[in-house]
Amino acid sequence: MPTATREGVSLYYDTWGSGETVVFIEDVGFGAWLWGWQNDALAGPFETLVWDLRGTGRSDAPEGPYTVSQLTADLEAVLADHGVDTAHLVGCGLGGMVALDYAQRHSRAETLTLIGASPGGEDARINRDRLEDAFAPRDDEAALAASLEAVVSSGFREDHPEAIERIAAWQAQAAAFENYEHRDPLYETTLPTLVIHGEDDEIVPFSNAELLDRELPSSELEPAPEAGHLVGVERATGVNDLLTGVIEDHADFDE
Repeated sequence: MPTATREGVSLYYDTWGSGETVVFIEDVGFGAWLWGWQNDALAGPFETLVWDLRGTGRSDAPEGPYTVSQLTADLEAVLADHGVDTAHLVGCGLGGMVALDYAQRHSRAETLTLIGASPGGEDARINRDRLEDAFAPRDDEAALAASLEAVVSSGFREDHPEAIERIAAWQAQAAAFENYEHRDPLYETTLPTLVIHGEDDEIVPFSNAELLDRELPSSELEPAPEAGHLVGVERATGVNDLLTGVIEDHADFDE
């Protein structure tokens, strides 16, 4: 099991396929499994890398609260451990914040895909009440079922009960999600950026996507009508097509 270690914290990651590296960064509390809907579709023409943020999955869970800059440093440790020179970063929610922060602090990122993400700061808006609603004890089935109302649409919950059984959240990363504010002006982040956002997102309202698209100079906004926060789960096929397209457009394939 590959792991990177930073300041005594063990960080689990795994890779599939070969080619340019696509790094998936999970949303608050979910773990690397969240990218199961995307990993199989992209592993092959690309190398995919998924990892468990500290506090979830098979990574260590030191006492929180955590910060986005802390998670960003963890990501740098993972990429350095794996020997990645450049990578396409794909982040959902908190993972999108980590991807954006990483692009502002480090040089390995080649493209960004921000799914259901916010740039933070005074101009952004996160529904903290609905974020709290997304947390529930893992041993309380009724509370877990109710928590899903905050992250996926009612239509998806009805059509895919087998998928939502896998979804639970953890409090340890919530502070990072709530307190993030982008470090540098967004106009200074010039990487090609794909912004994907559910128009019915109850945790990170769609206005955050519009703000990202307006302020990032090389962005493209792809709204997902009638989708909630976990767009990559609800609209997996469409999201996978968009990811493949943006990465192929900026990949350096060998002739």
